[in-house]
Amino acid sequence: MEIKTVLVTQARLGSTRLPGKILKEIKGKSLLEIHLNRLKKCLNISKIIIATTTLDIDQLICDKVKEWGYDTYRGSELDVLDRFYQSVKDENPDWIVRVTSDCPLIDPNLVDEIVTFVQQNNKDYGSNVLIENFPDGQDIEVFKFSALEKAWKEAKLLSDREHVTLYVRNNSDFNGGNLFSSINYPCLSDFSNIRMTVDEQRDFDLIEILVNSLGTDRTWKEYTNFIIENDLACINDQIIRNEGLLKSLKKDK
Repeated sequence: MEIKTVLVTQARLGSTRLPGKILKEIKGKSLLEIHLNRLKKCLNISKIIIATTTLDIDQLICDKVKEWGYDTYRGSELDVLDRFYQSVKDENPDWIVRVTSDCPLIDPNLVDEIVTFVQQNNKDYGSNVLIENFPDGQDIEVFKFSALEKAWKEAKLLSDREHVTLYVRNNSDFNGGNLFSSINYPCLSDFSNIRMTVDEQRDFDLIEILVNSLGTDRTWKEYTNFIIENDLACINDQIIRNEGLLKSLKKDK
């Protein structure tokens, strides 16, 4: 029987630091369109769903992605775990891949590699972010639907509801827990100081340089090498990684 692997990318326009960022354009294409054009090259993905919110502003996302031929799901702005779960439950998937739309240059080959790696190791959860050595913006998480459903039923903390995989990661054997098995997809070098995600204008400026210089079809390594060779990391390397997560953890206290 064929394994069904559904990729969900989270998308919304209500960013506080750079509002409307995913529809900002480079060479006539929005960051969201670049992101999705790259993801549709994945070979190990059965379907792509864009999970957005029920806020009026995010109707624009639904209109855009419908034009491009993708399915959307609209759910809670704050309970992202519920939004994520509801977006896939009727698909009857075996596996879920989670990415976010503020990562326009996500590498489809890397997605395929991590999907294969996690599925062959048959872990509940696997990613390249348990140890953060990949560039920020190449974050890919793969997990069983059963793990997502368990988290959806059991997670209570605000941070666990706001961040889809936090409950699974915190309760996995990688972090000393006993509810889920997990595995990290390794990176041979530490590129954690490189940012290819878009949270602020400085991030967008760097992505614009990369797209104007290299186009939108290069590998994550080619973009990374270009940043290093041209000393471009200084454009945005002062920005804190996972700042949104750190803020929501404070709400739990």
